[in-house]
Amino acid sequence: MLRNYFKTAWRGLLNSKGYSSINIGGLAIALGIGILLLWWVKDELSFDRFHTHSDRIYRVNGGFGSGESQQFGGQIVAPIASYARQNIPSVEEAVRIVGSYDMSPFKVKDKTLVEEQAVYVDPAFFTFFDFKWVKGNPKRPFPDLQSVVLTESAALRYFGQTEAVGKVLYSVPKKQNYVVSGIIHDFPDNSSIKSKMLFPLEIVAKAYQPNDYWKSMDSDWGNWYAQTFFRINPSADLDRIAKTLNDVHHASNKYDQVTVYRLQPLKDIHLYRADGTPGAMQEVKMMGIVALVLLAIGCINYVNLATARATQRAREVSVRKVVGAGRQHLIGQFLAESLLIFVVALVLAIGLIKGLESTYQELTGKTQPFSLADPQVWLVLVGSLLFTLAVAGIYPALVLSSFEPLKVLRGKMATGGKGVTFRQTLVIVQFAFSTALIVGTLIIGNQLRFLRERDLGYDRENTFAFWMTDEMSKHYDAVKNELLRKPGIRSVTASNNNLLSIGNSTGDTDWDGKPKNSMFLVSRMRVEKDFISTFGLKMAYGETFTGTPADSMHYILNETAVKNAGIKNPIGKSFTLGQTKGTIIGVIKDFHFASLRQKVEPAVFFYRNSTDFSRIYIKTTGREASQAVAAAEKLWKQYSPDYPFEYQFMDMQYNEMYKSEQRTGKLFNFFAGITILVSCLGLFGLATFTAQQRTKEIGIRKVLGASVTGIVALLSKDFLKLVLIGIVIASPIAWWMMNQWLADFAYKIDVEWWVFVLAGVLAILIAFFTISFQSIKAALMNPVKSLKTE
Repeated sequence: MLRNYFKTAWRGLLNSKGYSSINIGGLAIALGIGILLLWWVKDELSFDRFHTHSDRIYRVNGGFGSGESQQFGGQIVAPIASYARQNIPSVEEAVRIVGSYDMSPFKVKDKTLVEEQAVYVDPAFFTFFDFKWVKGNPKRPFPDLQSVVLTESAALRYFGQTEAVGKVLYSVPKKQNYVVSGIIHDFPDNSSIKSKMLFPLEIVAKAYQPNDYWKSMDSDWGNWYAQTFFRINPSADLDRIAKTLNDVHHASNKYDQVTVYRLQPLKDIHLYRADGTPGAMQEVKMMGIVALVLLAIGCINYVNLATARATQRAREVSVRKVVGAGRQHLIGQFLAESLLIFVVALVLAIGLIKGLESTYQELTGKTQPFSLADPQVWLVLVGSLLFTLAVAGIYPALVLSSFEPLKVLRGKMATGGKGVTFRQTLVIVQFAFSTALIVGTLIIGNQLRFLRERDLGYDRENTFAFWMTDEMSKHYDAVKNELLRKPGIRSVTASNNNLLSIGNSTGDTDWDGKPKNSMFLVSRMRVEKDFISTFGLKMAYGETFTGTPADSMHYILNETAVKNAGIKNPIGKSFTLGQTKGTIIGVIKDFHFASLRQKVEPAVFFYRNSTDFSRIYIKTTGREASQAVAAAEKLWKQYSPDYPFEYQFMDMQYNEMYKSEQRTGKLFNFFAGITILVSCLGLFGLATFTAQQRTKEIGIRKVLGASVTGIVALLSKDFLKLVLIGIVIASPIAWWMMNQWLADFAYKIDVEWWVFVLAGVLAILIAFFTISFQSIKAALMNPVKSLKTE
């Protein structure tokens, strides 16, 4: 019987090629693109879940400061791990990760390479996490402090195809050889922890420089630089652990009584920020909704076309019933037909996915292939197929099997009623979705344009920068004077940090009138005397640095720092940074030195002698930028012959900061465009069917003098009414959803009314052009031929 069902269904498809093409084509596109998007969502949700104990691993995040100025981060003080291992029984193990920015570049024979992904780790790191080993012993990863573990790609980069274990890497800054003690597989794409080189953390402990406050790395409760992870007993009270950490921190650091700790599950790190608010989870939810909308629209198309053809299949159903077919047999027949259509569509969808795989990887930055040998691929495929079949296959089968044979064969079957109303409702839903996606596309595009074009409060045009080596920094004055003599260079300045992401922050500050237990993080930046003027930073009041010896005791704060500190009339007031007490000589207007996703944070600028600078900025005339770069490279080779010359224009670096947002915008635009295309395909099918049903009516109207325009308007108006209702329904939903997305940005556009008007106009135009093709074709048909149509 099943064979007969599918045989009959196949004949039906061949006999209705136009209907089958639209149905299968629409479903194939919806399934193909929807599955790709669900594959992306699945990958995002899979981050860090491959570790055996991922459900028991937490990162310790620290909340620094108080009140509105409180900031959470994933780097905390180093002693927390040691304390937890020894004093909190429910913490089974603790490991730390610290960036090793002082190791690179590395030299192998005559090859010198910069490595940005190098870290120090506790030895337990390799048994704590499940990163797979190729060679070496994970239980004894570092035989001594001159050991290093490489990933496979790093080993290939430095040593080629030769055996890397036992080979020597030379750290140029450290002037030290490190022996490769092990090789691990590259960190998976869906790992929030990534590195290429891993050194023993004991190197940091041995090199620790004691100060007036702290005598060793594991007694330093004031320096925040270590990512710390706990593996915790499942029955442990997380709030109690956090409170214990808070108490020991306050007891160990009398200067900091406001820090709080929270435990963040490992599986949440990629999706949520350190304070627990959604980060990437916003995009995942949005893309998941788009995927389901796309699949739903594909289903709506199928249901609409299947039920619209009900009148054509009524006689078939009635004859089957008369000769003895029960309703369950008819339902089985129509479900078999739906299953056949969906399976054919799925096969085409897989072909579409493979054809778009490289485009998908370019858009998303993912590298995991969509392989049919992967069980998880089949999970997504079968899940999508069952979802669409359940949503779209059952209702048409019930409708088509419900006809009463006596009424149909007597020609008394009603062609309107509930079926028409249901189809109209589906068209409304379909274009409500489409309009919401158009609104989303416009708003995301406007926000990304806003990020690119917003005035950051300083001039970064035609400026490139690079990190100086110690030798070059020692001769900074000579380097600057030499560069200023070159054509195409307008100005040269320097700092100890990157203006686009200062990052170097501290809470070790004091000022006149500081309230008890008041503390906030302030980004600190050592700058040259003409740094402020070079970048066109604006002073709110006070004066800038002049380069005199007195400037070594002067500070300039930004407006946010003054506000957070609560300092009234700050000029001339004392301010202490670390152990250096000085005077506030100026307040600089707030400018953006980080992503626009976050508010401008407190910052303090100070001046020291020129040998303390590490980053140089060279502002060019624009036209002669290449000559300026060549001049800088020549000086680089003079002072740093063992280092590769790497520079970056600030505009390019700024755009890099928003790579994630740009990728989200491209993804959303691509998938929204496909969704609208599928909507139009369904509307085209319905318009075709309607025109066929009204062929005789159109012929009569033409004979009676109706114009082509009038007939097109007649056939289009009913659909356009439905589209208009869909627009009205979609607008408040789209407004709410896009406000949720924009809430992730501290600085954002306003959602203007004209966006909804424009989206509505575009939706109507898209629908009209989709419908008008068939409407015009029907209106131009010879009325004699139309009147002969049965």
